[in-house]
Amino acid sequence: MTDHKTSRIYSVSHLTREIKNLLEEQFPFVWVTGEISNYAAPASGHSYFSLKDAGAVINCVMFKNQKRALKFSLENGLKIMGMARLTLYEPRGNYQLIFEHIAPEGAGALQKAFEQLKKKLGDEGLFDPVHKQPLPYLPKKISVITSGTGAAVRDIIHISLRRFPGCCLQIFPVAVQGGEARDEIVYAINTVNHLCQADVIVLARGGGSLEDLAAFNAEPVARAVFASRIPVITGIGHETDVTIADFVADVRAPTPSAAAELVLPEKTRLVRQITDMQSAVTLAMTQKLGFLHQKVDDLHSRLKSPAQVMATVRQTIETCFFRMQHALNRRMLHSKDKLSWISQAFFRETPGVSLQQRQVADLKKELAFAMKTRFEGHTNHISRAAASLTALNPTSVLDRGYSIARTIPGKNVILDAETVAVQDLVEIILSKGRILTRVEKKTDGKDHI
Repeated sequence: MTDHKTSRIYSVSHLTREIKNLLEEQFPFVWVTGEISNYAAPASGHSYFSLKDAGAVINCVMFKNQKRALKFSLENGLKIMGMARLTLYEPRGNYQLIFEHIAPEGAGALQKAFEQLKKKLGDEGLFDPVHKQPLPYLPKKISVITSGTGAAVRDIIHISLRRFPGCCLQIFPVAVQGGEARDEIVYAINTVNHLCQADVIVLARGGGSLEDLAAFNAEPVARAVFASRIPVITGIGHETDVTIADFVADVRAPTPSAAAELVLPEKTRLVRQITDMQSAVTLAMTQKLGFLHQKVDDLHSRLKSPAQVMATVRQTIETCFFRMQHALNRRMLHSKDKLSWISQAFFRETPGVSLQQRQVADLKKELAFAMKTRFEGHTNHISRAAASLTALNPTSVLDRGYSIARTIPGKNVILDAETVAVQDLVEIILSKGRILTRVEKKTDGKDHI
């Protein structure tokens, strides 16, 4: 049995510290791979998690100063490979790994960050088509946010001037890669929106690696594009390059040159379309006017003026009057001759009958009175009819103080205030002369005259 007096006795703290020193001396830095679980990120900014594989689990921590260098977010289920210091947490006697560097296992850090941000913004609805704004058909001013010295800006200027000479381009030069690129792009987008002078924003740069396009995969840039009140079209990299900004933008073009072609229509084609449309409209108007002129001529030939109608009616009445007068005269003469013949025959055959003579004389007087009364009745009837026709004559209506209003230039009689509009020209026909006036106001017809 070992004598405890000759053996070294450790306190718990002393033994724990010795073990810690031994571990840190034996494993100053180690590369470890595993899967993250039990991930937690308290308000301190540090990250605490477990790293596990099929056979073991070890506690891990990464302090916030080291986390700033990460291009992606730590999360449960993520397989990583990283460099860490092995140490022992003395208050609990647990050993743990303090990570200095972490990278996703398999895909690179930038690719992992791209996928994480894409999923995050997609879940928030920033990619939904309902938020996409349509591009203006013919923008008056285009703000181009890109490098001031790159090939992209030269391509955009060249294609824009070729497609629509005289177009207004406003260039906002920014860094498109490097540490300052993200903030400069965000500032440029916000400035264009604040000025409110552009109709569309073109966000562009040439091709490059994932590292070169990192600024366009940054969350602040994506949110600035989404918040823009001015439509944004992106033309970033080559056709195969896709960035987070492309997903958020209102329209994505495969290249900067394609963005310029999408923003501006081809001026020569527009001029040709306008010329064709103008010719079609002129032809249609000519055909329509010809048809309307023909219709007016036809209606004019069928339409009789009130004076002509009145003249025809007056002539008919006069003809009827003369025919009736002639018929009455003939009938009176015939009756008179007949009466005279009967009287003579009667007196020849029956001489000396004074009573019959008086009766014949009375009948003759009665017949004459009846004929006169009937003739006067017919005459009065014709006079009343003539007076009625005269009263209905438009000229007579005008003589009583009324007037006729007609549209200009159609010369249609106005019966309803709804058929004319304010400021329309109106011709007013009076008993003597005409007046040309303009409509100042209309009423609903309920006002008293």
